[in-house]
Amino acid sequence: QVQLVETGGKSVQAGVSLRLSCAVSGGPLSNREFNWLRQGAGKLREFVASIDGYGRPSYADSVKGRFTISRDNAKNTVYLQMNFLRPEDTAVYYCNSLGYWGQGTQVTVSS
Repeated sequence: QVQLVETGGKSVQAGVSLRLSCAVSGGPLSNREFNWLRQGAGKLREFVASIDGYGRPSYADSVKGRFTISRDNAKNTVYLQMNFLRPEDTAVYYCNSLGYWGQGTQVTVSS
């Protein structure tokens, strides 16, 4: 069974960078598409970024140009590099693939 574990979330000041990791176990990354989503307090879960099996990324407009999704198949890990963080990026960030979800990692950005 595939398991996803997100790490890297923390409380930071606006403008700094963070990198989130999603470690995958129970199967190779191979051709899976992976997604990062987030959910702020009192908000619906929203799409942030995805990367397909060929490494092609797509992004929500709100993070385009600031966030970068990548994958390292050898390490079975998917990353989300987040630059120029804003208070509105505060949320629990989730990794998702083919119906599997991680437990989430909290990112808090203060102004």
